[in-house]
Amino acid sequence: MMAGFIDDAAQVTPAQMERWAKDFDNWGICDTVCFSLFDRSPHAWDKVAAWADRDEEFVKRGAFALLASLVAHDKTAPDDRFARSLALIEKAAPDERNFVKKGVNWSLRCIGKRNAALNDAAVAVAERLAKSENASERWVGKDALRELKSPALRKRLAAKSKKSAKKKN
Repeated sequence: MMAGFIDDAAQVTPAQMERWAKDFDNWGICDTVCFSLFDRSPHAWDKVAAWADRDEEFVKRGAFALLASLVAHDKTAPDDRFARSLALIEKAAPDERNFVKKGVNWSLRCIGKRNAALNDAAVAVAERLAKSENASERWVGKDALRELKSPALRKRLAAKSKKSAKKKN
């Protein structure tokens, strides 16, 4: 875990990310390394896409922990990058493994909190999932909707949109 705090993200290689991901054996290590190091690597987005389809529980969780971390730390990423990631979330939502399901949910909620447009897109995905026959999808969708449609979040996103509009003028 300490290596995740002290390594230099600019020097992290895709091969190193793969080696470390193979050693993920719990959510704490996985999330910490993704949030403290891997999300600052130039290879982060590639690993989100690659790991989202993996079978190993904590590697797959790593895709969504990394995606949630990118929402917080990649301030220059365009909205369409996050919007395209919603397809990965929707595809992984049926995975009933607790740590994967929670990672998928976390990334969906984070994307939906980035701004009003992404909130609308995340809500649409969450609503589809909430209506699913699959228990895991239904849980991911319903849990995300509680936060994504909350009055407090909607108010914060509206204020953020208004502030952003003023900056453009």
